[in-house]
Amino acid sequence: MTKPDEYLPVRLSHLLRHCSVGTVVRGPDSLMAVPDIREWTNSDGSSAGREIFYVERVRSALEIEQVLREPPTAQITDKATIEGTCIPALRFPFWMRCVKCGLLHYKPWANVQTGEQIRCKSEECNGQVMEQVAWVLAHQDGHLADVPWHDIAHSGASGPNQRQCKPDPWGSPYLKIESISGPTRVIVCQRCRATAPFDNARVGFNNNRRQPWLNERVDDAEGVAEIVEVNDARVHTPATASALVIPPESRVRKGSVVDRLYRSSSKRMRLERAKTSLAQKTAIKTLASELRCSTGEIHEALCELKNGYPLYGESMTPGLLLESEYNALLDELPGMMDDEDFVTRHWTSHWQQLSEEFPPDSSIRTIIGAVGEVISVTRLKEIMILKGFSRMNGPLVLPDIVGQSEWLPALELYGEGIFLSLNQEALQKWETLPAVKERAEHFLKRFAETGLQFEPEVIVTPRFMLLHTLSHLMIRELESEAGYPAASLKERIYCSTGGERPMAGILIYVAVPDIAGSLGGLAEMAAPERLLQLLSRAFDHAQWCSLDPVCSEHEGQGPGLLNRAACHACALIPEPACAYGNVLLDRTFVKGDSTAGIPPFLSTAAAG
Repeated sequence: MTKPDEYLPVRLSHLLRHCSVGTVVRGPDSLMAVPDIREWTNSDGSSAGREIFYVERVRSALEIEQVLREPPTAQITDKATIEGTCIPALRFPFWMRCVKCGLLHYKPWANVQTGEQIRCKSEECNGQVMEQVAWVLAHQDGHLADVPWHDIAHSGASGPNQRQCKPDPWGSPYLKIESISGPTRVIVCQRCRATAPFDNARVGFNNNRRQPWLNERVDDAEGVAEIVEVNDARVHTPATASALVIPPESRVRKGSVVDRLYRSSSKRMRLERAKTSLAQKTAIKTLASELRCSTGEIHEALCELKNGYPLYGESMTPGLLLESEYNALLDELPGMMDDEDFVTRHWTSHWQQLSEEFPPDSSIRTIIGAVGEVISVTRLKEIMILKGFSRMNGPLVLPDIVGQSEWLPALELYGEGIFLSLNQEALQKWETLPAVKERAEHFLKRFAETGLQFEPEVIVTPRFMLLHTLSHLMIRELESEAGYPAASLKERIYCSTGGERPMAGILIYVAVPDIAGSLGGLAEMAAPERLLQLLSRAFDHAQWCSLDPVCSEHEGQGPGLLNRAACHACALIPEPACAYGNVLLDRTFVKGDSTAGIPPFLSTAAAG
């Protein structure tokens, strides 16, 4: 682990992604590996993170059985001391390399004081500063270890001296990294002169540490591992899931008696242990005194808990994540308070009235008719959950490695957004056109061949392609209109054609940790006059791209050729903002293509 006074500040929003379990974090002075959540504990060994309540619906929709907890956090006080529990980390890779002579040293920081620079002890270097090596050994089963430098150097050993040369990491440094013929690098043993190239080498993983922070070694790894640089995206790919907190859990009154009882299992257990009538009365009086309320309020709270607070027996269907959110967005609830965790304002009637101000055959009136509902979300709470990570495009590794933990790391993110849905009648006419369906089928085949998976699951249809592309066009416009960098915005696409309530909605929102309430003008963009200007520009910009005609006529671009008329100049957005990896985009579904017989979506809406 790091020394007691070595700390690396990390943004809270990065703890479930770039700096989560199993990653190699680049600090100002060193690289560090983040251990699994079994080591995210207090001094007494208990889980250090705060439990997140009122997420039963979220857990059910995402089919998660574990409790959700925030990662532990610590603060630097005015006296430059640390207050709270830090997430542990350890320096990794364990090898350092002299930047002048290339000589490798194993854990040279072991006997160096904190803050002191680590220098090469070779006479020819005269105390040259060293740096950690930039390569690791990664296996698709999730294993990670140091590169076996000695074994690599001697992999092609030919003479007896080379075959008899034994590894000695703690002895005098004898391995050296050298560059030959341009970018090619080799590892050289100075004792026996064995040498071998190592860039992108593939070797067995057996007898290496399963993870840098674990002492256990792997003896059953199938296949081979690959030597890659630590900044290779394949070394660590976090797997997260997110959901919005919606009624009834979003309407809970924080700080009420029933809320405090619900959050405290110890208080409820004291009541459960009181078996006699006298013992129960005494326990209730004690609780009333502790909570500074009347015994009557305690009885009322216990009655609510018995009746199933906070869901009150409302059924939860596993997997129906987007469907429940979509319904919550469209259903206007009476008596909504501004301090709830899900607050909406419906603008649909005002939006429809705008059409009276424009001629019947105008493009603006067509845009108004193409939109169904318009809603501003002035307050929302998103729960982001770390489900695990993968290496080298392999299977999911759970946050505790062994799959026995009773909790998962999660964050509460607060923000606001705008929501709109498309006119279902116009959409159904457009998406059933033969040319539109044929174009979408090409995407469907390519998507199946790539093996890509998203959560929630994506079904590639003309409706989804239209919604997703329009969402990106809106985000690009919002970057200049609402003052948010596109990378800070997020999208949720609500798309389905079956069921009692087919979905065709776009939610564009911003959500960050530990900031409740309005963050600035995003929700205000749902005001009909402002949204109309935004959509008008988005549809206009769908018509052209600075790289046309190449972009519009492209048969396939991007990962898996899953984009067509979509590039960085027109429809792509920063990776954090897109829920689908910047794929499944095509402006043709918005603007149409007369040569292919595909009409613009707005022309169908106008005809309707």
